[in-house]
Amino acid sequence: MAETSPIHIPTVDLTDLASDDPVRVERGAAAIREAFGVFGLVYIKNHGVDTQALDRYYDAFSAFVARPDARKRPYGRADIWYQRGWTPPNTEIAVAGNGQPDFKECYFAAPYPNDAASAAEFPELYPENVWPDAPPAYFEDGILTLGKSLHEAGLKLLRGAAVALGLPENAFAATCDRGPHVTRALHYLPLGPSQVNTGIVWGEEHTDFNLLTLLPGGRFLDPSGKPAPKPDDKSGLYLRTRATPESPQGQMVRGNAPAGCIVAQVGQQLEILTGGTFLATPHVITAPGVPGWSRQSAAHFMHVHTSTVLFPMEKFRSREAVTNYAPPVLAGTYDIKTLVDIGLAPASALDKLGYRHYDRLNRMRSGS
Repeated sequence: MAETSPIHIPTVDLTDLASDDPVRVERGAAAIREAFGVFGLVYIKNHGVDTQALDRYYDAFSAFVARPDARKRPYGRADIWYQRGWTPPNTEIAVAGNGQPDFKECYFAAPYPNDAASAAEFPELYPENVWPDAPPAYFEDGILTLGKSLHEAGLKLLRGAAVALGLPENAFAATCDRGPHVTRALHYLPLGPSQVNTGIVWGEEHTDFNLLTLLPGGRFLDPSGKPAPKPDDKSGLYLRTRATPESPQGQMVRGNAPAGCIVAQVGQQLEILTGGTFLATPHVITAPGVPGWSRQSAAHFMHVHTSTVLFPMEKFRSREAVTNYAPPVLAGTYDIKTLVDIGLAPASALDKLGYRHYDRLNRMRSGS
């Protein structure tokens, strides 16, 4: 997938956002306004994430992925909609993927303890972590440590994003309190000789349904399973920019973070809250043009709390925004509907969204 033009995606320095110097704060805010408004994505430096520890965690993840599917299957928990533990290959489907599952397997974990009241209301969104028996060294600690550090960086960025839009600093970060945040390790599967260069991608184009996604970077594995530089320029993260009259389909831009930076992507929840001022990032993960190569990566998904009402904040409630994002919807309900859409929750989960006791009157009338 060729990039249509050499467009520059801004980088934000988190130390600028934390500075007492108004000039530095505005510099960071301006980077966020452009990055989230045009691309839905920003690069972050001075983020506090130990990216060097990633390889150690990826080694542990590799050891788990290498297990036979029969050993991994007990941790593929369809009963909790794969929100913890192992997601088998050919399970998750992008809404725009026309039924083609993503070529990946994943492992989900929540980096923070669940909120008991929220778990009672939405048990499948707040399940307890699921850990494999005899986990590889650094498997649990690695993903939990990574998730917490990404989350802290995300909170700093959200505070800067609020300032960038003239909102109180905690306007977005406060919605995350006790949310169903989850960290995911991903293994993109190798394509065979008959699959490469046929239009098959590792992850179909989609937008994330959460508030903010943090990506610390990944690594390629050669056909022998060893870490190696990328085999060609075909594979990677591509994003679609906002549509304009001149480019009604937007432009496809490679997401290639500068050295030492991590990536943050806008999710649907942040787009809704800002009435479309910030853009949920349409993105696709392409595969190499040579067979046998795989890739490991990770992502931390920050969510608003399930009791948050998703609707444009008052400042962004223009007539167009209200038309585009009405009706208001409870975030927990929104999450359930989306998990059904992408194939992780069963269609029967939608029955939870309405009144479930219509049969009670019939039982009463029949005396049963």
